[in-house]
Amino acid sequence: MSQTGRVRFAFITLVVALSVYAQNPAAATNTLPNPYRAVENWATLPANIQWSQVISVDPDSRGNVWVFHRSEPNILEFDPAGKLLKSFGTGFAQAHGLAIDRDGNVWVTDAQAKDGHGQQVIKFSPEGKVLMTLGKAGVAGAGTDAFNGPTDLVIAANGDIFVTDGHGGETNARIMKFSKDGKFIKTWGKKGSGPGEFNDPHSIAMDSKGRLFVADRGNSRIQIFDQDGKFIDQWKQFGRPSGIYISKDDTLYSTDSQSDEMTNPGVKRGIRIGSAKDGTVKAFIPDPSTNPAIAQAEGVTADAKGDIYAAGVSSMGLHKFVKK
Repeated sequence: MSQTGRVRFAFITLVVALSVYAQNPAAATNTLPNPYRAVENWATLPANIQWSQVISVDPDSRGNVWVFHRSEPNILEFDPAGKLLKSFGTGFAQAHGLAIDRDGNVWVTDAQAKDGHGQQVIKFSPEGKVLMTLGKAGVAGAGTDAFNGPTDLVIAANGDIFVTDGHGGETNARIMKFSKDGKFIKTWGKKGSGPGEFNDPHSIAMDSKGRLFVADRGNSRIQIFDQDGKFIDQWKQFGRPSGIYISKDDTLYSTDSQSDEMTNPGVKRGIRIGSAKDGTVKAFIPDPSTNPAIAQAEGVTADAKGDIYAAGVSSMGLHKFVKK
């Protein structure tokens, strides 16, 4: 190739790369530094419990880590050293979202319907007693008293409950808001790709200002709202988010389990870490899997020390990362 040809080829390559970055800002984060290392086999299970699809993970105020997976018992509590402290919960149609409130209560979402179970939000005490249920057991719906694919939830400081309702296909595509005693307040959203519309709202988190961050996975973006449903902004630099978490210092963690050359060209799967204040992405933990059908993590959280815990559905495990 002549010198002119090489220059032309390099120019075309640069234009293509810049075009990809312009369309997918997350592509520019593929090469960010990874200041973390994996801690293998952090959590230990007794012989009578086996890891299944691990979908959600969340810390409590004591530093313990709660896990929601798709094998019974479904809800597991570990101490900071990875020792299993407690397990409870059976009969879920599809374990999905998990949140721990300020009183240590454990909230989960059951995202499908089977044998009279599912399509509900369930609140447990830390000991496993059912304290509240939202939705109709085993019944999908689009009304104000039913869900169709509830994927995740977050609890506000005043106890208000926000649920992402809709898991692709012919399910819902909305956010539902309830009072702390379970009374319906409002809903917003519909299927689509415009501001305030959703395609598989898969996870939800809240920052220190009380703003809601929704992992609008099917649209490869995070949408930001106030607690009345007013659209504030959308961010695409955090990849195609399956799970998001915001710590007390407004560090935003987003795990991308689906990006590939078909669904989100130029963007690599992995965990992006940045700021919920200004949207900057500062670090990237790349997915180590070479099998396109197996993503390392679909859910993500972090403890008070900044250690990261990632829930693996297709990898069927709980993964931990600490600063190098």
